[in-house]
Amino acid sequence: MPISHAAHKVYEIRYHIVITVKYRKRLILPEERISFLKYVLLEIEKRYDIRFDTVGTDGNHAHFFIDTPPKYSPSEIFKIVKSITARELFIKFPEIKKELWGGQFWNDGGYIGTVGEGRTADIVRRYILRQGSKEEKDDYRQFKLFKAH
Repeated sequence: MPISHAAHKVYEIRYHIVITVKYRKRLILPEERISFLKYVLLEIEKRYDIRFDTVGTDGNHAHFFIDTPPKYSPSEIFKIVKSITARELFIKFPEIKKELWGGQFWNDGGYIGTVGEGRTADIVRRYILRQGSKEEKDDYRQFKLFKAH
């Protein structure tokens, strides 16, 4: 990813975020939901200036490799991504709520780590793109929403 520019700032702030679907249910798998999630993430990019470099899911959790402006804290990034994607998925696919007791799409919490450019960033990108691709018990295959630019 190139160095980003904002008003009077030049920055490289990159995170690897992992969030899990509530109860680890595989609710992101249908192609229609994956396409819609991609659309929502692209809209988040436009509105919040958060760039999704690489995104992957195996249905029950999602990995995001993102570039963010310095105005957002890690907890704000979680809030933006989790709340908007959940709300929009529930609006578009109301049947999802029947799968989840309590009406939350994502589990509380998640993982966030900073990522340096170069070797570290390449390792994270490869890891995200390979998620779920090894032979698993239920043989689900990884869906790659975005590839590194």
